[in-house]
Amino acid sequence: MRTIVLLAALAASVSTSALAQNSAPTAIFPVNSVPAPRDVPYPGTMQLEVDVTDSDRAIMNVRQVIPVAQAGDLVLLLPRWLPGAHGPDQRPDKLAGLVIRTAEGAVLPWTRDTVETSGYRVTVPAGTRSIEARFSFVSPTQPNQGRIVMTPSITNVQWENVSLYPAGYYTRQIPVEATLILPAGWQAATALRPNGAAAGTGNRVRYGTVSYETLVDSPVFAGRYFRKDDLGHGVTLNSVADAPEELKIPADVLAKHRSMVDQAIKLFGARHFDHYDFLNAVTDELGGIGLEHHRSTEIDTSLGYYTDYDKHPYDRNVFPHEFTHSWDGKFRRGADLFTPDYQTPMRNSLLWVYEGQTQFWGTVLEARGGMTPKQDILDRLAMTAASLDTLPGKSWRPLLDTTNDPIIQNRAPEPWGSYQRSEDYYNEGMLIWIEADAIIRGGTRNKRGMDDFAKAFFGIRDGDWGTLTYTRDEVIATLNRVYPYDWKTFLAERVDEVRPRAPLDGFVKSGYRLDYTDTPTAAWRSREALGKSLDLSYSLGMSVRAGKIGGVKWGSPAFAAKLRTGDEIVAIGERAYSDDALRNAVRDAKGTTNPIRLTYKRGDAVRTLAIPYYDGPRYPRFTKVGTGKGALDILLEPK
Repeated sequence: MRTIVLLAALAASVSTSALAQNSAPTAIFPVNSVPAPRDVPYPGTMQLEVDVTDSDRAIMNVRQVIPVAQAGDLVLLLPRWLPGAHGPDQRPDKLAGLVIRTAEGAVLPWTRDTVETSGYRVTVPAGTRSIEARFSFVSPTQPNQGRIVMTPSITNVQWENVSLYPAGYYTRQIPVEATLILPAGWQAATALRPNGAAAGTGNRVRYGTVSYETLVDSPVFAGRYFRKDDLGHGVTLNSVADAPEELKIPADVLAKHRSMVDQAIKLFGARHFDHYDFLNAVTDELGGIGLEHHRSTEIDTSLGYYTDYDKHPYDRNVFPHEFTHSWDGKFRRGADLFTPDYQTPMRNSLLWVYEGQTQFWGTVLEARGGMTPKQDILDRLAMTAASLDTLPGKSWRPLLDTTNDPIIQNRAPEPWGSYQRSEDYYNEGMLIWIEADAIIRGGTRNKRGMDDFAKAFFGIRDGDWGTLTYTRDEVIATLNRVYPYDWKTFLAERVDEVRPRAPLDGFVKSGYRLDYTDTPTAAWRSREALGKSLDLSYSLGMSVRAGKIGGVKWGSPAFAAKLRTGDEIVAIGERAYSDDALRNAVRDAKGTTNPIRLTYKRGDAVRTLAIPYYDGPRYPRFTKVGTGKGALDILLEPK
């Protein structure tokens, strides 16, 4: 016993001695010395000149003159947290060749701030009234470098990529006058307007003085092939394209977009813009986008969107969705999402209103405007409802937590998306508002609905295109003015709590039942065709594109067989892989005891497995079980 005690003491002594010899530095905590934003006017107007004539090499050249009020330390910032992105969207790696000079031409050395890495620090000499910054924005030329914003025929100028702003001020307090230099013969569209007689000539466009906040919220689409159409109510459809034939818009297609705008104005009863510009690029070269702004929106649609409209059902919703954001997200915005500048982190706790209700109204306006037939809308809603109702991630993660996804996940691909969840505040939020509408209509015998909420919450202060923030309590209070109900509990249960099943009561109350059949709907077939994929989500629990597995649902038969994203299926039974062969194998196994046999490749390994699945194909659709018009039928009708 004495020997054991002595050995233990010796071991402890050796351990303590070893620990004592290890280095143990004291941490140096970073100190953010970037000035906090103040809500006071900036002393002077910035001059910004952006030259986009080098479209072949995808380089934008920038010259920016920035007035300064005093000598000493100045921090120039490249915007990082941008409205609509819901998370940090930093691109300092695309800024190159930065040189800062005084008005007299003396070069001012700069250093990157070690805490705010999108900040550039310079020391302003005494007597200096302005400085000049010159740099280039080098656009990605391949998708793996980032979103492509310049092609030989189209340029998308996002001012946050090609400008700096001085720290220490609310961005709405910093005036700026921008000039855009275009390739010869190109035309540009933006919510900005040229500065009257001083607008410039030829390929130079000089815009009027606006706040830096308004500038960043007013991107430009410019192109060699350009078309402008009046949609009424001060709304313009501006289109650029890879080729001129893409801009031959049939009259009936244009009429659908006009009708959608009409329906939106009727819905909200007020406008929160002096004018509004849809910016649509019909392209397969420019990087994809669907981003809201207060008086405009950036959209890309695939080739043939206008000229072969019926074959592009999934390009349509972005128009009413982003237009709705002028009211929901831009004018009315969650209080914790509003920030004074583009470096202050955003918080997303109300995105189930910002995006969820926008998804709701965007779908409603798509139907009311006649952009998509009602049956196709119902079929798409059935796909959304089924996806959320069988989503494994709902067993552990509440909807509210998904509002953090733009920050923590940054929209990167996920290995097990069905279990991790990702930004479900869009579609699950939409289902919550469908249910709210059914409750209101049921309680008022269809005299009131979410239309009344829209007018009371978003349709106030006609002509105001500032930002009016709100809290959850204000949402609940407005709902109670429309129809008294326990909305606080209703939202808490659906937003804050873990609920394994989707909120489908809005459909049930409207007389619709979610069923699964062995025949896909037209909307399902269309989505498969556009994605060039085979979707077996509700049978094997996986999707396949060109033989490669694009996703596997957690807990599904494919999951149990240990398949995963990226596996390449090379054979079905003894036949080489094809979508039809796999689809037929699922069908033929129904009611038998013969498993589906696959051969697949993962890296250099080739393996064979058997999936014991015998329930056949399963595709979601809504079955009408009620009589007459239900709440959802009324909701989707044109007004």
